[in-house]
Amino acid sequence: MNPIPGTPPVYEAKRGEYQGEEAIWLNYGDYEAAVLPKIGGNLIAFRDKKREFNFLREPEDMQAFVADPGTHGIPPLFPPNRYDGGLLKWNGEEYHFPINEEATGNFLHGYVHTLPWEVEAFGASEAESFVTVTHRVDEGHRMYEYFPYAFTLRIRYSLSALGLEQDVTLLNESGREFPALLAFHTALNAPFAKESQSDDCTIKVTIGQRREMSNRMLPTGEFQALTEWEEEMRELGVNPYVDSMDNHYTAVPQQGRNRAEITDTRIGVKVVYDVGTSYRHWMIWNSGAGGSFICPEPQVNMVNAPNEKLPSDEIGLFAIEPGEIWQATSRIYAVDLVSGV
Repeated sequence: MNPIPGTPPVYEAKRGEYQGEEAIWLNYGDYEAAVLPKIGGNLIAFRDKKREFNFLREPEDMQAFVADPGTHGIPPLFPPNRYDGGLLKWNGEEYHFPINEEATGNFLHGYVHTLPWEVEAFGASEAESFVTVTHRVDEGHRMYEYFPYAFTLRIRYSLSALGLEQDVTLLNESGREFPALLAFHTALNAPFAKESQSDDCTIKVTIGQRREMSNRMLPTGEFQALTEWEEEMRELGVNPYVDSMDNHYTAVPQQGRNRAEITDTRIGVKVVYDVGTSYRHWMIWNSGAGGSFICPEPQVNMVNAPNEKLPSDEIGLFAIEPGEIWQATSRIYAVDLVSGV
């Protein structure tokens, strides 16, 4: 990562702009990243400057991105994905969100990825550069009107020689049991290298079973047999655009890790998105096999989980007790398949 062995990396964390929007920029060696605190706390860019790798899908049109910030960078989703008719059942109560996806008649993705976050801290050292952003929901918040629970979502992003680390915590401040409902709509470029094409890429994901979805994109409670290419995606890797994907899977760790891997066979580099084992489900979406990006979305819960009559452990639905914290760590990094470093 450094041109001269034994020399310290160049590191920095600073305020700046990203296409005219307020940003916190992180630099560490050849890596750089940018977080947009005013637009959902989205980590909008993660790059290897020396090798001209852009790991995340970045917006070409900022006006369109601001209007719909869910398909670029790493948007946090709370509550994640779709809820039947806007209904969310929890601890014997029913909460009703407005329908915001007319095509399915559902409530989709919540609000935190569209609203401003606070910059809690940022800094840099020889070990890393980092930024911490927080979003608090309490009385007066748009979500509290429909789901009256107080909580704080905190995300710490750091760059180091080990790549990009995401540490997320969810603090229950409501005084009663609170459901851990979270996902990330992570948009990975495939290809990520400047001179590569989509045909140079494969994707492997630690999927288990595929859930059958209704025409309203809600789980039916049944499973579907994996296709041949889905089995290849689980075991060896397949072209990210082999078929149009908007599919929901259980997550089954391999070798103790739950991850998606995009490999560029032309240059022999693999990008690993290791999300940890707290995320029990995947949603995989490739924008109609568009050929430029794919979203392997780690989800704590199954889609529509609070409304399903299935065992809580199976659907990833659990409570955070008052005053307690749920935490998970993920990482994105590149592996040179020739040297293995």
